[in-house]
Amino acid sequence: MKKIFLLLGIVIAFISCDNNGKQPQQQSQATPKKNVSVPKFVGDSAYYFVKAQCDFGPRVPGSVAHQQCAQWMIATLNGYCDTVYVQDFKTRVYDGKVLDGKNIIGTFNPDARKRLVIAAHWDSRPYADNDPDEANWKKPIDGANDGASGCGIMMEMARVMKNHRIDDNIGIDFVFFDLEDYGSPKWMDDSQRDDLSWGLGSQYWSKKPHIEDYTAYYGILLDMVGAANPRFPKEYYSQGNSAWVLNKVWRIARDMGYDEAFTNELGDPINDDHIYMIHYAGIPTIDIIHLVGDEDRTSCFFPHWHTVNDNIENIDVKTLQMVGNVMMKVIYSE
Repeated sequence: MKKIFLLLGIVIAFISCDNNGKQPQQQSQATPKKNVSVPKFVGDSAYYFVKAQCDFGPRVPGSVAHQQCAQWMIATLNGYCDTVYVQDFKTRVYDGKVLDGKNIIGTFNPDARKRLVIAAHWDSRPYADNDPDEANWKKPIDGANDGASGCGIMMEMARVMKNHRIDDNIGIDFVFFDLEDYGSPKWMDDSQRDDLSWGLGSQYWSKKPHIEDYTAYYGILLDMVGAANPRFPKEYYSQGNSAWVLNKVWRIARDMGYDEAFTNELGDPINDDHIYMIHYAGIPTIDIIHLVGDEDRTSCFFPHWHTVNDNIENIDVKTLQMVGNVMMKVIYSE
């Protein structure tokens, strides 16, 4: 996940309109159904899925680790989901190279018209360019929190859902985006850095979904959801474009006793995959993302963001459990 706060006109327009230039319609904020039976999410299992990704090594596009992890994820999801789609694509990165990307989509109830999309990115950054030691800047990172944590939660959700089916009228699409974190590095001159060099897999999927005419009721992006003592404020663009989704999720988190982490504060505006899901795909989407609020911060993200220390040692099972519990309650309350 990148740190750039978008100033592009294309994104500023998100605050007041959807991708058709129309004011968003008011969405229902009905109270979730009472006495909903929600199957148990297992935090230790989610941790296993996070660690399994990291064990391949940094999942930098074009690397052997990236190829091996993709094969494992596809095989694992095929064991849980009704259908798995693999969306291969080519895209040009910030330095002009063309790389192969692979978005992976695991689906439940593929024929249901009402769909929810849960997303995260599975690639890891090729540069530890926020590391305090400049000697590490060109080293790839494990991306345990920045990428693997959200994917681990999604994979555990899919594992549970295989044996605890959701309502047949609700379809779930778990979308694992590739090439999210290959954006222009910190050492480049600001005039050469490009906001659109981030989120390349989500840009591709949002313009060309895995099935024709795809749409979803709403989307939830999970980014950096595995570190200890997280703070999930209401990300700025999520609040501006998809407030009804944000309020639904935060209300459930509050009712579950997680209001200390899911704070009612307005967070920074973050250039993340949800931006493209909103703008290009027209899907109201929110970003659950760990942001810090200290005035003396070096970035708005968790301390190990884009450093060599974003590894499995800094993943907390309690955080995975909490986020997983909220996500399961959200889905099974529909």
